[in-house]
Amino acid sequence: MMGKGGEAAASAQHKEENEEEGDMVGVVKLISAEGFEFVIDKKAAMVSNTLRNMLTSPGGFAETREGEVRFPEISTAILEKICQYFYWSLHYASGKETAEFPIEPEITLELMMAANYLDT
Repeated sequence: MMGKGGEAAASAQHKEENEEEGDMVGVVKLISAEGFEFVIDKKAAMVSNTLRNMLTSPGGFAETREGEVRFPEISTAILEKICQYFYWSLHYASGKETAEFPIEPEITLELMMAANYLDT
């Protein structure tokens, strides 16, 4: 049996979980240096800690309001590979099955720098 304080705490926790799930619903637009737009699931974008912070931070940031993030330093080819990685990461997050994420050697350095910035 739960007292009033316990019910309130459980209700607050349930509300936080629903808000967190709500933060993961919808789509996000990622825009490359060349202006190419990638529309991906918000849940996939949340693989990146940097994007998670940009899209969920209080304070009325444009990225939070508009659901779009511009990357003037990340090329279209690299941003495309990053988006692929987000979905790959979601698919294999459980650890029940694994597969290698293919990376072409010629983009390795640029991809590593972008991944470092995105904290993925």
